[in-house]
Amino acid sequence: MKDPVTTITGITYDRESIEHWLFTSQNTACPVTKQPLQKDSDLTPNHTLRRLIQAWCTENASHGVDRIPTPKPCLDKAHVLKLIKNLSHHELQIKTLTRLELLAAENERNRKCMVDAGLPKAMLLFIAACFKKGQVSGIQEALSILCFIRIPRSESKAFFSESDDKMIESLTWILGRRMENYATVKSHAASVLKMLLEEASSIVLERLKPEFFERIVGVLRERITHQGINAALQVLLSACPWGRNRKMMVESGAVFELIEIELGSPERRTTELNLGVLFHLCCCAEGRAQFLSHGGSIAVVAKRILRVSPAVDDRAILILSQICKFSGTSMAIQEMVDVKAVTKLCMLLQADCAPYLKDKAREILRSHSEKWKNSPCIFSSLSSLEYQVSS
Repeated sequence: MKDPVTTITGITYDRESIEHWLFTSQNTACPVTKQPLQKDSDLTPNHTLRRLIQAWCTENASHGVDRIPTPKPCLDKAHVLKLIKNLSHHELQIKTLTRLELLAAENERNRKCMVDAGLPKAMLLFIAACFKKGQVSGIQEALSILCFIRIPRSESKAFFSESDDKMIESLTWILGRRMENYATVKSHAASVLKMLLEEASSIVLERLKPEFFERIVGVLRERITHQGINAALQVLLSACPWGRNRKMMVESGAVFELIEIELGSPERRTTELNLGVLFHLCCCAEGRAQFLSHGGSIAVVAKRILRVSPAVDDRAILILSQICKFSGTSMAIQEMVDVKAVTKLCMLLQADCAPYLKDKAREILRSHSEKWKNSPCIFSSLSSLEYQVSS
């Protein structure tokens, strides 16, 4: 322990550990007693235990043990409010933002205090003001602070006025700027957009503009950071339910970039998001046309089946179903044989997976069985499952 504190249940923990338990892991019970322990519960410093630990460290200094420092006083709401007030003075902005960023990075206790003091709203207003003035100084720090402290859902809803798209315009503007540390800035801007759009109303999502999707697809194209790519994918996924949004995504070249990302064999979460967006875009004719125009599209989707997660299996099968049902040209059907997509569908029938996925695979196989069962490369697979795929 470095900063021992005692909870209202009488148990002493290290401050960083118990705060992580309460604030980050969203637990509401004492780990030892299992009694209720709310987020706003008092954590009383255990000075006696801390002095004993420091004394032990001093006694064992010859063995390479460093003495733990006396903890700094807790950040209080009044201090955060004072720093927020300093943002109104242009000459103090960078110094204040740097200080706030350091405090936010320090520990969960500081981040909670900042949220309670209204810092998320202050940072969003600062970014909107920068957009209005065309000012780039301070944007990197403000975005970094928002990514540290997160934006409470209730505050996102309150801030996202249905009659005002200024925040989306501000973040879209940032995504289009080439500024210092632009990769980090764009990654953080995409993350903030993700947080905001999670709570945005349908009216806000229906008003998104072509430039917005061009900037988000630009994040995917530039492969800025892993965090940025996932945030951009989640933004697209939030906007996918509306047909006009899907059309704008396709026009921005989203399908091509999604396939290119997938060809790079990303980690599981990225693939789940990626195929989720691809499925929605393949629900429209323009999206399917762009999908089929990429030489590696069917192959990479088929390759993911039974190799990543049940969620990916679901999306991949639905994508292939959309292609076969609505865009099943002779070239596309033959390509499914050539890249072993049909063989993968046959394997799915024998795998331990959800029954509805097997039903969907059977439906795809039945739809073009006359063409596929004459292909030598899959004859044996289809023969063994003939009763399942016969028309």
